[in-house]
Amino acid sequence: MSIDFDDYAAGYRLAVERSTSFSGKGLDFFTTVKVRLLLELISRHVGGPSGCALLDVGCGTGITDELILPHADGLVGVDTSEEMVTRASLRNPAGRYRAYDGRRLPFDDGSFDVVFAICVLHHVAPEGWDGLVADMLRVTRDGGLTCVLEHNPFNPLTRRAVSNCDFDTDAVLLTMRRTVAAFTRAGATIEDRRYYLFTPFESRPLACSERLLRRLPLGGQYVVAGRPSTPGPDQASVREITYGSRGAGRPGDRRR
Repeated sequence: MSIDFDDYAAGYRLAVERSTSFSGKGLDFFTTVKVRLLLELISRHVGGPSGCALLDVGCGTGITDELILPHADGLVGVDTSEEMVTRASLRNPAGRYRAYDGRRLPFDDGSFDVVFAICVLHHVAPEGWDGLVADMLRVTRDGGLTCVLEHNPFNPLTRRAVSNCDFDTDAVLLTMRRTVAAFTRAGATIEDRRYYLFTPFESRPLACSERLLRRLPLGGQYVVAGRPSTPGPDQASVREITYGSRGAGRPGDRRR
């Protein structure tokens, strides 16, 4: 079954919050956690978002970008759902948004300092995972950073949330190891990999615990971040793979 995310543009928040209601936390909590992590990675590996050109792959309705834009000078979002792109543009006038066909990012090589996709790959057909990661690396400049944030299939609460979500019926969750393999096959250098969202509670002691646990596959989600390198013959062939999502090419915003 393929998902048309145009159908979920208006009710996106409701669908997410219904699927995660058992945790006692809503969309804003999960979005804030991911943005905080992404900004930390950008600061550590690129020197901070100020002055950087950022690309959000699968931007959806722009909820994540709304929290990033106050820290960034330039942000572009792409999505295969025209309705979601329209809503993202209205939400974030300072961003630039466009729809695309889900097959190849419509940008030149090395166009961005930071390229990220949040909870997008699990809506792409598994045979397209390598192609999407390679294409994200293609449009990342030398010395820039490519980040993939995804659900952890080993976490039972994550699997419960996915099974409860109306627009996750086509989801195929991929492990951190599989995501790292996609970066490696594209010739990238892995800069960071960690699990996060071990608990829905926030406090200084719990934050310290999360840092200690980040290598254990227990968190609700994980991040893999890498730098592009000049592709050899094997990597060049990987970049020709298309990566439309299951049947329709819809990597929209599924950000829990």
